[in-house]
Amino acid sequence: MNTLRPDDLFRTRNPLKELLDLERRLAGLLGTRETTDHGGKEALRVAQWSPLVDITEDDKEYLIKAELPGMKKEDVRLTVENAILAISGEQTFEKEEQGQKYHRIERAYGSFVRRFSLSEDADGSRVSADYTDGMLQVHLPKSQKAKPTAIEITVP
Repeated sequence: MNTLRPDDLFRTRNPLKELLDLERRLAGLLGTRETTDHGGKEALRVAQWSPLVDITEDDKEYLIKAELPGMKKEDVRLTVENAILAISGEQTFEKEEQGQKYHRIERAYGSFVRRFSLSEDADGSRVSADYTDGMLQVHLPKSQKAKPTAIEITVP
């Protein structure tokens, strides 16, 4: 049974405040930016991130495209170990310059790791990659034994 306390009678609901509180709690759980603080002003909290990827396949290879905007090639690492392909790196935060204040930070910074289990027909020993304009393309060739071969049937 719900019991009302005397101070509950004078409390008014504020749906907007409840929504903002919920958004702040979810942002904390998901590791994303916090949109407001208790004063109703935007907080400056840098978001955690993980690059977005697309994975496609054709008869010759698997292709993984990862978006890494603003990153230098030297800040990205690609490894294959125990049938796991790992893309890792770090996006560093720009330092505040003298006399400059940030009012909003929506781009994400920090280190990341994305891991992908290799298919049985992928040849991890022949992986290659290229990086152009913030787009990493990882080429993972299929092994020769995985490619279908046509066998001609002879009739005696």
